[in-house]
Amino acid sequence: MYDFDIAAGSKAELYRELAGALDALTAEEPDAIANMANAAALIWQYLPDLNWAGFYRNVGDELVLGPFQGKAACIRIAFGSGVCGTAAQTRATQLVDDVHAFPGHIACDAASASELVVPIVHDGRLIGVLDLDSPKVAHFDAEDAAGCEALMAILAARIAD
Repeated sequence: MYDFDIAAGSKAELYRELAGALDALTAEEPDAIANMANAAALIWQYLPDLNWAGFYRNVGDELVLGPFQGKAACIRIAFGSGVCGTAAQTRATQLVDDVHAFPGHIACDAASASELVVPIVHDGRLIGVLDLDSPKVAHFDAEDAAGCEALMAILAARIAD
C-alpha cells in the first residue's frame, strides 16, 4: 500500500510533490492500465475541486475511455470532437475556462464547468489524453497545464506499448 504525504504550500510545490509520487508509483510497474489507474487516483486525491480525473486511450485512431475517478463517462470520442478529441487531434493541451462556450463540447457530466486536457505523446505517437474536469468556471490555469504536462511526461514512457 502506498501512502503519500503531499502537503504543498504552493501550486508549483504541489505539482513537484505529485510528480515524485507518480514517479514512485509507476517506476517499476510495466502495466499501462495499472499505471493510469494509480495516476488517476493520485490526481483525484490531491488536486482540489475536481469532479472527474482520468484517461482516454488512443485505440484505432479514436479515444476510448481508460481508468478514471468520478461519474460514469463517455466511452468513445472521435478525434476532433469536444475538448478531448481536439487535444488528441492537435496534440496540444486544451485549457478551457468555460466548457459551455467550447464548440462541440461533449457533456458527460452536466456539473463540469471547466476542463484541462493534456495529450500524452511518446516517441512521436499519441498514447491518449489526461482529462480533468472541475465544477468551477476557470478553475485551471497555465500552472495547472504545465504541472499536468510534467506529470504526463513521466507517465508517457510507462504506458507506451
